[in-house]
Amino acid sequence: MITTGGSALRSLVRALPGPDADPVLMFVEGAAGEGKSHLLQELADLQRPADRRGPADPPGVPDLARLWWRCGTEGGPPEEDEHRREPTLWLVDDVHRADEDELRRLRRVLEGLERGSAAVVTYRPEELPVPGLPLGSPPMTYPNRPTVLRSRLAPWDEERVRRAAAEALGESGGCTAEAVTRIHERTGGVPRVVVDLLAMVRGQWPAFTGTAAEVDAAGVPPRLAELVLSRTHALSPVHRPVVWAAAVLDGPVGREELIAVSGLGAATGNSALLRALESAALAEPAEGRYGFAVPLAASAVRATVPGPVRQDLHRRTANVLSRRHPVDWAAVAGHHRAAGDSPRWLRAVERAAEAAEASGRHQQAITLLERTLATPDIPPQARARLAPLLARNAVTGLRSDQTVDVLAQIVQDTALPPAVRGELRLDLGLMLCNQMGRFPEGWRVLEIAAAELRDVRSALAARAMAALVLPYHPGVSLDVHQAWLIKAVAAADDSGDEAMRTAVLANHVGLAMSWADPEAWDLVAKLPVESTDPACARQAARGLCNAADSAVWLGFYGRVDDLLTRGRQLSARTGAPYTEHSALGTLLLQAWWTGQWLGLAERCEEFITATADMPLIASDAYLVRGLLAVAQGDWGEAKSWLFQRGTFGTENLPVPLGAAAAGALIRLALARQEVTVAAEQARSAWKVVAEKGVWPWAAELAPWAVEALVRAGGSGTAHTMVRNFAQGLGRGDAPAARAALVWSRAVLTETDAPASQDRERRSGLLEAAKLYGEAAAAYAELPRPYSQALTMEGAARCVLAADTEGAGDPAQGEEADAADTAVAPAPVSDDPATLTALTDLESCAQRFTDLGAVWDAARARALLRTRQPARKGRPPGRPSHADQLSPREEEVAQLAVSGLTNREIAATLHLSPRTVEQHIAGAMRKTGALSRRDLGRGRP
Repeated sequence: MITTGGSALRSLVRALPGPDADPVLMFVEGAAGEGKSHLLQELADLQRPADRRGPADPPGVPDLARLWWRCGTEGGPPEEDEHRREPTLWLVDDVHRADEDELRRLRRVLEGLERGSAAVVTYRPEELPVPGLPLGSPPMTYPNRPTVLRSRLAPWDEERVRRAAAEALGESGGCTAEAVTRIHERTGGVPRVVVDLLAMVRGQWPAFTGTAAEVDAAGVPPRLAELVLSRTHALSPVHRPVVWAAAVLDGPVGREELIAVSGLGAATGNSALLRALESAALAEPAEGRYGFAVPLAASAVRATVPGPVRQDLHRRTANVLSRRHPVDWAAVAGHHRAAGDSPRWLRAVERAAEAAEASGRHQQAITLLERTLATPDIPPQARARLAPLLARNAVTGLRSDQTVDVLAQIVQDTALPPAVRGELRLDLGLMLCNQMGRFPEGWRVLEIAAAELRDVRSALAARAMAALVLPYHPGVSLDVHQAWLIKAVAAADDSGDEAMRTAVLANHVGLAMSWADPEAWDLVAKLPVESTDPACARQAARGLCNAADSAVWLGFYGRVDDLLTRGRQLSARTGAPYTEHSALGTLLLQAWWTGQWLGLAERCEEFITATADMPLIASDAYLVRGLLAVAQGDWGEAKSWLFQRGTFGTENLPVPLGAAAAGALIRLALARQEVTVAAEQARSAWKVVAEKGVWPWAAELAPWAVEALVRAGGSGTAHTMVRNFAQGLGRGDAPAARAALVWSRAVLTETDAPASQDRERRSGLLEAAKLYGEAAAAYAELPRPYSQALTMEGAARCVLAADTEGAGDPAQGEEADAADTAVAPAPVSDDPATLTALTDLESCAQRFTDLGAVWDAARARALLRTRQPARKGRPPGRPSHADQLSPREEEVAQLAVSGLTNREIAATLHLSPRTVEQHIAGAMRKTGALSRRDLGRGRP
């Protein structure tokens, strides 16, 4: 249903006369389908008594008799009604259809309107027998009394189309912004066409999902097609080609272009255009621009043009568009193809892709080239020109599965020249490694490409070798990458190609930074960031972003922002969206380690959504989201995020990401008391890092791997790990890894302390506390607040464990307290170190809380309660909390809402599972929650 409402209806109602006022004559013009008849119906249906209107309703219509007059149908009302002497509202529809006799009768009625009467006369201006004269010629001689007004209905704007789409499709039934925009564009906002098209869209199968392509595939509503085809057919055969030309051009164009495409010549073309405008077959949507009033109508006309004539029209259209400035080569290509001219089509495709590449519109070039190369029987020479263009755009732009499939097929074509095949193989290898995450396959392809290109394209051979320099992926050791670096530098120098030299330098930066080469920062300074050569600048941008990524893993957080800012600006200026997106992933890692957690989970999820077709580039976001889930106690989701939600094989993750994810999974297994599982994960993850030989990447794995192995009885292996970690770092400048090494030694020292409570154990624990403190200081220097708090907590834990004087059995105290009996915590000595440890532990709990690390905060508070003295003034016995949650119930409920099981909560808070069960039952009873998850919502 079309509803007019809004300003048009309000203005009409306001214009209606009062009971004794002069009559009013209102002419309402609107093109076919713009809602004139509906407007009259709404006027007829409006409530008469004004006291029944709501504040947002239009003003009421005076209490007038209503008389309908539909012109061209039944000849109007009976003759006696034409001479009514009482106030009447005449609703006259489609006056453009009235014949001469009906117009004479209507003139008499309008000239004789009584006081208090009104007439609303609607018509299509494009179909009036005499343009501009609704009541025909000669112009009507109006009496003095009537007020004569004119109004024009306007098409719907995009917001009104959106409301109609939401009503027809439902808010979630494909009513997307993309669909709404496309519907508005194709219908011109004409209400009747919008409603009809929505009905067709709603009936599509498979179900409409809201893409512009689906809107286009819905076709032309029959009502619109019949209208435009009837108007076209009304023209003489000699004049119809001008309408056909408009259909092929498919958009408002100037007179000269329209006539040139029609092939009619100037004189006949001008006459044809005038006849088409007079018959409303064409319109003038903008001054001096001619086309269809409803853009969608072009499809209906185009489908009726005879094939040979249509091909000629497309050929002439291609020629006309080629003379525009700038030339839309993609459109020209489409017309050449429709004309059946394959050579010109392929040349235009090539020019369109080159233009898109030059302006950074890589995805547009990819789409066009993929579609073209997927066409059967493309000549080999054309494939040899277009395929490298596709590959080049795909590597620089964003991932496309279809591009990989197309290139994989093309490189098998033995008819291609070796240099072309090698270039394609290079780009295929880059895509497999960088965007698809299929590293083993990509590495093999790059090795073959380097061999193919060595003698025929030394510059491209250098690029393939440079790709083999980057060490991020598992399975290849550092010395192999360094060997490829020597070959790549030599090949780039031999080529004399400055862009290739810069590409090799960019990857040299990534390699050197990764293992903390002392010369790494000097290499960064050599990147030609001021180069005026776009190819060099693009590679320099990649080098800056490589450096920023490595700086994050090394712990140089103060330098990351500058590197990323310059790298992203240069990437945007040179059109390298892949590099831009990878830089955004680095920002997420930076935010995680520097404690900028507010809104970080949402940022990660938004980034994952935005890069849904590039799982490898989204892996940074998956990792950070998983690390947040672990800290926040959302263990049900943590493993899913850390395993990339199944979108990407974690065995192919870049080594630093895989090590960090493994560290989090080991920590999770230890928290769940799954020690054997944790130890197996530690051995497997450590093997990957050790085989790679880039030891700074062990930083996020080492402390947790050491703890897992010691707890599983592998103390000797853990000692070997720490020793290899230290030797591997050597004298490299890797602050984060240095801090992690001290942390790992602290874990070894703590776990190596004898189990018996004697002087040797106390000494070992205090030594461990010292090491934890050194690690905390190192992390504070970076800064890394979460790691600092974890190591501060470790130091406090060791000091409290060493302070056994009068402590009794801590476990007994915790269990008694957990059971809600009135047992005081173990007394604390006056030792300054112990008092400092308690203060530090309180600080840790607060820092965890500020960060949002729910699980860590609960664990720290639980440890604090085992030694914290009772507050002064508190009466003996257990406090009463009546209907409010006790602090312990609130803590347990918070962890339960996060998804932890009773056993996991018990391990975190040093309670028994039975006690946890009692606390949850109490919390549910007090809040009225129906499930554990409902505890987070409070009382219903």
